[in-house]
Amino acid sequence: MPVLTDVHEATQCAEVAQAVDVLQIPAFLCRQTDLLLAAAATGKVVNVKKGQFLAPWDMANVVSKITGGGNPNVLVTERGASFGYNTLVSRYARAADPGAHPPARRSSSTPPIRLQQPGGKGGSSGGEREFVTVLARAAVAVGVAGVFIETHPDPDQRAIGRTQHGAAARI
Repeated sequence: MPVLTDVHEATQCAEVAQAVDVLQIPAFLCRQTDLLLAAAATGKVVNVKKGQFLAPWDMANVVSKITGGGNPNVLVTERGASFGYNTLVSRYARAADPGAHPPARRSSSTPPIRLQQPGGKGGSSGGEREFVTVLARAAVAVGVAGVFIETHPDPDQRAIGRTQHGAAARI
């Protein structure tokens, strides 16, 4: 099974790349040039989560940094956009429009199925995991190439992400 993990600093990329198949850039770091170039330099697949503050077409610059660094192995994960407070929304029409996404392998979760509500529980993020299966099916129905689904055998026992991750057995 391929292993994917986040990197948060450019100095982590080379070492982490020795142990994983995919380096993932978190949404809030998706425009950090030094991090993108360091991830690209590893030659590993780089999955970049689109920042909730960006339009899908704004990711073209992100993809260009990685491919310009010599790495054509780029995935872009749509995370939705901030809508009001504590809510991320997905617009499925954008997922069905190939012109809305940069020229990268769109085999990530476009649109997102991570049902996160940033800060939705007051001191932590919340979510609505009961919709994971429904939204995953909707994403496939509009033509995405694939989905990433974060799962756990027993989500209620997770230290973080309890409310937005699906139970592995249900997925």
